[in-house]
Amino acid sequence: MSNIQQVAKNAQETARKLGIQKFDIYGSTVDDTSVQVDQGEPKQVKASNRSGVTVRVWNEENTMGVTSTTDVDLKGLELALQTAYEASFFGVKENVPDFSPEATLPIESTSKEKFAQAPVSELIDKLLLAEKELLDSHPAINGVPYNGLSQRDIERFYLNSDGALRRESHSLASIYLYSKTEQEGKKPRSAGAYRVKENVDGLDIAGCIKEAADKTISHLDYQKVKTGRYQVVFSPEAFLSLLGAFSNLFNAQNILDNQSLSQVDDLGKQIASPLLSVYDDALHPANVGAETFDGEGTPTRQVKLIEKGILTSFLHSAGTAKRLNAQPTGNASIGAKVTVSPNFYHVFAANTTEKEFSLQTAENVILIDDLQALHAGVKALQGSFSLPFDGWLVNKREKISIDSATVAGDFLELLQSIVYIEKEAELTPGGVCPRIWVGELSITGD
Repeated sequence: MSNIQQVAKNAQETARKLGIQKFDIYGSTVDDTSVQVDQGEPKQVKASNRSGVTVRVWNEENTMGVTSTTDVDLKGLELALQTAYEASFFGVKENVPDFSPEATLPIESTSKEKFAQAPVSELIDKLLLAEKELLDSHPAINGVPYNGLSQRDIERFYLNSDGALRRESHSLASIYLYSKTEQEGKKPRSAGAYRVKENVDGLDIAGCIKEAADKTISHLDYQKVKTGRYQVVFSPEAFLSLLGAFSNLFNAQNILDNQSLSQVDDLGKQIASPLLSVYDDALHPANVGAETFDGEGTPTRQVKLIEKGILTSFLHSAGTAKRLNAQPTGNASIGAKVTVSPNFYHVFAANTTEKEFSLQTAENVILIDDLQALHAGVKALQGSFSLPFDGWLVNKREKISIDSATVAGDFLELLQSIVYIEKEAELTPGGVCPRIWVGELSITGD
C-alpha cells in the first residue's frame, strides 16, 4: 500500500480539483502465504498480495455514492472519487450514512510489531513434520485431509475530509490440522485443532498435533446414543459458533431492519442466566489480530453485550448509533452499504455457583465438541436450531464417542438454561470462552 500520508495528500488535492467537499476512504492490503500438504508431499502453495480501497463521496444534496478500486495513485483516486460523486446522485435519501463522530478521536497507541515472513520452504517442512507426527500418533489415523499453515501481514487505513487519519498493521500466523481414521468395519472418524500466533515461530504446533490426535482417537470406539433430553456441555468453539449464528441478537442494524431476535426496547431485559456475561472485545489481549478502528474510523473497544444475563448493549455503526441515540461501538464495515458485525467474543462466568460441575464426576452428560451445518440447521429469526454434532457421552469419567446425532432447541431458552460456566477459558477463532453447561436439550440419536 502506498504511504498513507501521500494517499491522504493525493485524495485532498484530487477532491479539491473535482470540487468535492466531503469524502472518506478506507483501505487495506494483505500479504498472504499459505501451504498445504498431502501424505508427505507438498499439495498446494498460495501467495497473494491483495489491496483495495473503498471511497465514499457526499454531494451538495448530502446523498452518498460508493466505489472501490485497487489503484491509489493520483489517476486511480481521481477516477474513484469522480465515480463515487456521480453515483451519489442515485444514493438513498433516508438515513444517509455519515462520518463517525469518533473518527478523529485519538486512539491510545497499541501498535503491534510486524514480523518477517518465514520462507515457503520452512512452512512446508513444518507442516510435513506435523502431518507425519499426527499420522504416527495412532495406527488408525490414515490421513490429514484438511491442513494448512499460513502467515499474513495486514495493513489498514482510514481517512476523511474532516482530517481523520488512521493507520495500523500487524502479522498473523495460523495452523490447522484435521485428521481422519480408517478402520475395517467402522465408519471414518475425524477431528481437528487450530492454533494462531503473531508469527510462525510462536505457533504451538506440538499442542495442535496433540489436540487433533487426542480428539480423533477418542472417536474411534463410537456408539449410538438414545434419543432423549440430556444435560449438555458445549465446548468453547461449539458455543461461540452457536452464538455467532444468532448474532442478530446484538446487531443494531438487524434490529432496525426487523431481522433480529431483539427489539430496541429489550435493553435492560434478562435474556440469559445470571451466570453469563458476553462481551465483544476487539482489544482483548488474546486477540492476536486485534484492530484498533473499524471501517468508519471509529475506535474499537470493549462492548458489554450481556452482563450477568442482562442485555446491556448493541453493536453499532455510526448510522445505527445516531438512529438509536447511542454511541458507535467500532463494529462497522463500509461498502455498498454499512454493515455491523462482532469483532471478538469474550464469554465468562459473571457469578459463582454453590454447586460446581465437572466432567470428572458427570453422569450421562453430552459433551458437544463441534456443531455442523449451521448454514442449514439454524433459523436465526425464529431462534431455533437443529444441528448435527461431534461429541461424546460422558458418564463417570468414561467418554464414549457418539456415532451420529443432532441437538435441537431454542437459543433464547438455551441462554436461560445455563447452569454452570467453567473457569478455564480457551482461545478459538471467534473469541475466548470456557465450556458452557446447559440444563437440558433434545438429542436425537441415529
